[in-house]
Amino acid sequence: MHIPVTTNIMDAGSLNSSATKSQSRAPLQRKSSRENLDRFIPNRSAMDFDYAHYMLTEATKGKENPIASSPSREAYRKQLKDSLNMNRTRILAFKNKPPTPTDVIPTDCSSVQQSKPVKARRYIPQTSERTLDAPDIQDDYYLNLLDWGSSNVLAIALGNTVYLWDAADGNTSELVTVDDDAGPVTSVKWAPDGRHISVGLNSSDVQLWDSTANKLLRTLRGCHQSRVGSLDWNNHILTTGGMDGRIINNDVRIRSHIVETYSGHHQEVCGLKWSASGQQLASGGNDNLLHIWDRSMASVNSPTQWLHRLEDHTAAVKALAWCPFQGNLLASGGGGGDKCIKFWNTHTGACLNSVDTGSQVCALLWNQNERELLSSHGFTQNQLTLWKYPSMVKMAELTGHTSRVLFMAQSPDGCTVASAAGDETLRFWNVFGSPEVAAKATRKAVPEPFAHVNRIR
Repeated sequence: MHIPVTTNIMDAGSLNSSATKSQSRAPLQRKSSRENLDRFIPNRSAMDFDYAHYMLTEATKGKENPIASSPSREAYRKQLKDSLNMNRTRILAFKNKPPTPTDVIPTDCSSVQQSKPVKARRYIPQTSERTLDAPDIQDDYYLNLLDWGSSNVLAIALGNTVYLWDAADGNTSELVTVDDDAGPVTSVKWAPDGRHISVGLNSSDVQLWDSTANKLLRTLRGCHQSRVGSLDWNNHILTTGGMDGRIINNDVRIRSHIVETYSGHHQEVCGLKWSASGQQLASGGNDNLLHIWDRSMASVNSPTQWLHRLEDHTAAVKALAWCPFQGNLLASGGGGGDKCIKFWNTHTGACLNSVDTGSQVCALLWNQNERELLSSHGFTQNQLTLWKYPSMVKMAELTGHTSRVLFMAQSPDGCTVASAAGDETLRFWNVFGSPEVAAKATRKAVPEPFAHVNRIR
């Protein structure tokens, strides 16, 4: 096939000469088997230099001067050669084979540097593995009506009733149904022991229940002036957030349970999360504010001052999640007017990244075994989105809910996520896969907040 050349005569000449050179010898390329030869220096001990000299000089004299040669003389010379072992055809003797040539460049690069094993991509089911009915669940963005305890029991508030669903056997039981004057239930949160549970009410009261004995232990009153929409535990401290904008630390072991007050929000507190260390508290409110509080700055006699006041969100901040592999990393999600997931360094208060999700962010959960973040959303898709951190590349979008996915909770083993939505369904997703072998170590027993108390005074 003829390939046209558009260069001028001088360029064409240089191209032809370079092409000829490249064909004759390419740099750093392995040679073919025919060209894989080398110069060999023979062994001098195997050489007969006297015979070589004779063959190069005297042996040709008879041929060059046939007149001086006779049959009798030729016969004599032949007999002399036989007697002296001079009837050899080779001048140089090669007794040892040449060494096998070595390649300049190894043919198999993997022998020099072992490639890293490629980790198989985890399969993420796109549909929920189980769906349960959740009738009368409140379609209210500012409430927290779902939680999964360490004993593998899921609690959900439906209207005035709190139900418990045992994930081990699938049995459902009723914990409590409050009166209409106190209800509906506005928040639920398991204590670290997985046995005791706190229930926030529309009447501003907070109840503490023993789920095993199905017994009301005590009622916390006087904390708030209106409904309690957010709860979180820090060992024996129960932190409550209300529509009045107040955040209260309650020591459930003592009669005068109010031990600290955090003042900073001007509207309803809809998100509360303690860090794993128990030193920092994140709070989000309907005033678009995100506060970071530090326990070392706590004041008993006066309201505690916040460590950081973060005003980057432009809508209510409900979704909060502390990173399990970096203690000072917090993820927060904004409501319908913001639609962003933001990441914060809680030591410095710096915003590390902000991602526009395109829809209302209702809840956030970190994967306990991989660097991934799960978010739940509202209009228009009402989906759950799995993100790879820190690139924030979408790994999967899980759909099935027909209304905004307001609540999410994670199983104790970190594999399964439960989601509840305004469509009155509770769905279970195997989104985080199976935990790694290293993460299957036996969990340390969490001390019960009431373990050292015989009765509450």
